[in-house]
Amino acid sequence: MKILTVVGARPQFIKASMLSKAIKAQSKIEEIMVHTGQHYDHNMSTIFFDQLKLTKPDYYLGIGSGSHGEQTAKMLFELEKIMLSVQPDIVIVYGDTNSTLAGSIAASKIHIPIAHVEAGLRSFNKKMPEEINRIITDHLSHLLFCPSKTAIHNLKQEGIDKEVYLTGDIMYDAVIHFKDPAIQQSTILNDLSLTAGNYFIATVHRAENSDEPERLKQILTAFQRLDKTIILPLHPRTKNKIQHFKLDHFITSSHIKTIDPVNYFDMLALVSQAKAILTDSGGLQKEAYMLRIPCITLREETEWIETVQTGWNHLAGYKTNQILDKVNHLKLPQYSPSIFGDGRTAHVIHNILLHSF
Repeated sequence: MKILTVVGARPQFIKASMLSKAIKAQSKIEEIMVHTGQHYDHNMSTIFFDQLKLTKPDYYLGIGSGSHGEQTAKMLFELEKIMLSVQPDIVIVYGDTNSTLAGSIAASKIHIPIAHVEAGLRSFNKKMPEEINRIITDHLSHLLFCPSKTAIHNLKQEGIDKEVYLTGDIMYDAVIHFKDPAIQQSTILNDLSLTAGNYFIATVHRAENSDEPERLKQILTAFQRLDKTIILPLHPRTKNKIQHFKLDHFITSSHIKTIDPVNYFDMLALVSQAKAILTDSGGLQKEAYMLRIPCITLREETEWIETVQTGWNHLAGYKTNQILDKVNHLKLPQYSPSIFGDGRTAHVIHNILLHSF
């Protein structure tokens, strides 16, 4: 059996590393990996292959940044050529990026079955490009691997009920596998003069926040008014927007430490020892829950509704006062159910693939 895996962004590298490990433990599946190059910064791309001990991709497209249409079109063109050449039995895509969309459309046009890892997620906000990507991918996919019961329910509401599997979340596999090595090997807390439990991690990168000057200003004002150290890894796109909107002065306070995007081990070390997370990232909301770190989400909705229901995640939106209110009233919940499986999602997916083709 031959599978073609399409990745292009940091979370996809992490998820793919776990399934690749499960595949390599067997000899019945040949995996061919394509890296679209959607993330091309060293700390957001190449280094992950080294840290996660991923085999270097068989194909690197080097697409880079661009508008959604330009980026997706370039990927479609290149991926179709590769798929026609490789003739895989199935194409595997992860998550909700433009790489996910391009991989699923390219495969569907030439009648190659698609497996979607992290299927069924919905924010119900179609202004988010990620929402469009995940809806289209789910409706094109032949195998749908869902991280939670909510995801299965969402698919059923859209009439998708065949070849839908509750597998757990493959990111949980990675958190369990890499947490201890990350804490042991990373020096970032010492490098930044941090004490465990005495700082916040903040990230802002969603277009709905970073592209809107008033929203971005309100979020940065909240960071400015907090009285605890904030580590703010600045996504290149967000950094450019802050400069463009002339909001630099909001992040010059002594308690705000802006840093370049960090590698997975450093980020895992930072998140696992933080007091709380402030983010608009879907992946970080989920990782915070897995690590039992409170999260304040800088959006009005989330795909990970279970994390809100358990009290570990709080929707604050973008307004300064609402963010500060959520921070000031943070409490550690008493209950943290295993909503993302048992850390063996990669093995579950691997076995389904083996028995499906």
